[in-house]
Amino acid sequence: MPKIKTHSGAKKRFNLTKSGKVKRAHAFKSHILTKKTTKRTRNLRKNGYADVTNQEAIKKMIPYK
Repeated sequence: MPKIKTHSGAKKRFNLTKSGKVKRAHAFKSHILTKKTTKRTRNLRKNGYADVTNQEAIKKMIPYK
């Protein structure tokens, strides 16, 4: 069976945990940060997990991670 190509955008954005969850970063943290409160930007630093409904699709995009 041939090798599967990894999705370039997905490999930069997602990681897998040991338990199989998909780890992701929060959006809205790249620019225009002056109008966002300090509390809001601090909370955006924390990692989140992808929703269960999207996990299967993301795992197909990053088969070798």
